[in-house]
Formats: sequence, structure tokens, C-alpha cells
Amino acid sequence: MSQSGNRGWVVALSGTGINLALGVLYSWSVISKEIPKEWNWTETFKSWPYTVACLVFALMMVPAGKLQDKFGPRIVASLGGILTGLGLMLASQFTSVTMFIVGFGILAGSGIGFGYASATPPAVKWFPPAKTGMISGVVVSGFGLASVYIAPLAKYLIKTLGVQTTLLILGIAFMIIVVLLSQLLTNPPPKPAAAKAAAAVAKDYGAGEMLGTSQFYMLWLMYAFNAGAGLMVIGKLAKLVEVQTGFKAGFILVALLAIGNAGGRLLAGTLSDKYGRTRILQVFTIFQAALMFLTPMIDNTIILILFSMCIGMNYGSNLALFPSITKDFFGLKNFGVNYGLVFTAWGVGSLMTLVAGKMYDLYQSFAIALYLAGAFLLITLVLSFVMRKPEVKGAAAPSKA
Repeated sequence: MSQSGNRGWVVALSGTGINLALGVLYSWSVISKEIPKEWNWTETFKSWPYTVACLVFALMMVPAGKLQDKFGPRIVASLGGILTGLGLMLASQFTSVTMFIVGFGILAGSGIGFGYASATPPAVKWFPPAKTGMISGVVVSGFGLASVYIAPLAKYLIKTLGVQTTLLILGIAFMIIVVLLSQLLTNPPPKPAAAKAAAAVAKDYGAGEMLGTSQFYMLWLMYAFNAGAGLMVIGKLAKLVEVQTGFKAGFILVALLAIGNAGGRLLAGTLSDKYGRTRILQVFTIFQAALMFLTPMIDNTIILILFSMCIGMNYGSNLALFPSITKDFFGLKNFGVNYGLVFTAWGVGSLMTLVAGKMYDLYQSFAIALYLAGAFLLITLVLSFVMRKPEVKGAAAPSKA
């Protein structure tokens, strides 16, 4: 392997490590379930810090993407680690929903956005276009896999030390880890003019140009619908399984779902390089829709666990496919800010978690929310059949992604 290839893998694996730490977001299902009764939090209250964190995470991807495009990933990712750590430490000092929203939701959510926005772009830039899906899958798999260790770790710490001390420990640890790994993130050296001309196979869209295309809005809706279905189940998994089967080891379920989540990112990214982004997106979307409609009918613990892992896999596929589609459609030069804008859809999709909490408080069931998510996934499927790569003037007619 060349020196350039070795450096590319250092960057990619550093990004994966950063995402492994920032994936603390997905431990909320375990944390929220362990909120002491004396805090008097309803199921809807328990949805708010996670939902706000998802929204802020997504919104911060836009300025973070623009900053890392301009100043490089190292500084922005370091800032992400600092904000995430401070947010968790702040939340650890309070028991009110409001302060958890400020700490876990706003501060940590911002930090996760800054770190996540800086992990994938530099890694993708080190590798040829034929490996875009695979490298995206490798880097973002860290975020999905995080719950495999964070969920049981959080469960153990909470049982031993309580929710507040657990958040304090996680905040300090993840701040240190993310800041250190961020120092390894770097963009490849600029290509000579001749190499740039040879590699120029597609137009590099600025953010404004991208917003002027119909493809952006179709991608945005599809991402919101697909992400919403998965985030809803991730955020409420421990409670959902307990309600339908009586099984209470929520941290085990979150860890198993995380394995599916990470696997889906790697699998979808790699397959999309070979078979096309849209085709693979359609396969995972159909599977996810079927699971949404079937899950409310399941009262067997083993089957529901298998369903959860598959839901995690299908959800994870989106986190590899949508950045790859964004790069394919709109180019690599402004990838950070462009994907940040597309990623705002992920934040809006997180509102499904709030809907699920409200539906449960009203009806003591997650069925309505699951059926709604299934319907949204079917809309994604329809849109995927009409979406095509933006046409560049003076170029041959483009094919589907």
C-alpha cells in the first residue's frame, strides 16, 4: 500500500474512532429508561433531550461543514469534542428536563454535529470515487457501533453511580478522546492542475446551486422519512420491547441494534459502489417499511430482537448511502456544507421519536407511530424511482445514481 493509502486509512480510522465516541447519542434509550421516578419525567419528557440533540446535531452540520471545508477538519472536530463533553457535564449537574435539553440536547448535540461533519469528508477525499460508499460506510459505522459498548457501560455506571455521575464520567472521557483523535484528521495535498482536469467527471455544486435543484428536495424528504423511522425505534427501543414482550434488559437490545446499525452502514456503502446507490436504497427501504408494519404485531422477545437488529441495519444504510449520493450528485469540493444541508433532514426525522412518545402517553402503544413511519418509507420508495442525477449543461444525459 502506498504512503498516501496508509495516510488515508489513518484518517478514515480516526474518523471512525471519533464517531465511536460521539455515538453516545444512541445511548439515550438506556439513559432515559433509568431516569429516577422521583424526577417525575413522563415518556414525552424523556423524548425531548434526545429529540433536541438530534435536531441541533443536524442543524450544526451546516456551519460545521462549511467551516471544515474552509479551515480543515482538525479544528472543527476538536471543537466538537469539547462541546460534547461540556454538554454531558452540564446535564450531569441537574435533574430537570430543561437543563438536560440545554446540556445533552443543545451543547452535546452541537458538539456531535461539529465532530460528525468533520469525520467523513477528509476520509473520502483520500480515496478514489469507486470507494466512496465503502469509506463512508467505514467512517460512519463507528457512530452506529457506539452503542455496543456505550449501552452496557452506561447501564453499569448508572446502576453503580447513578445517572448524573455517569454523564459526568462520559463527558470527560469523550472530550479527551475526540480532541486527541481529531489531531489525526487532515485533507490530502492538492492535486496538480492536470490531475484535477482528468478527475473532473462531474460538476461541483455550491450550496446555493444545490438548493436550486429538485434533486436536493427529493433527497431531503427521503432522508427525513428513512431516518425518522430508525431514530424512533432507536430512541424508544428499550420501552417498546418491554411493552410488547415484558423483556427489560434494554441495554442488551440497544447494543444488538447497534451491531445491525453499523453493519448496515458498511454493507450498504460497499454494495452501492458495485450496484448503484438508488438500487441499494430501494432494497433497504422496502425491508424497513415491512418491519414497521409488522413490529406492532410481535409479542415474541426473540423475534422482536431480530426485528430490532434488522431495523438498525436498514436505518444504518441511510448514513452511508445519503452522503455518497450527495457527493455523486453535487461533487466533492463543497461536500461538507452540501451534506450538512442534506443532513438537516435527519434532524427533522428525529421528531418521529417525539411523536412516538406522545402516542404512547395517549394510547399506551407505539403501533400508530410505527404505521406512520411505514407510510413515510413508502413515499421514499416512490421518490427513489423518479430521482435522477442533476443534468449538467453541455454533458451527456445522466443515468440514475
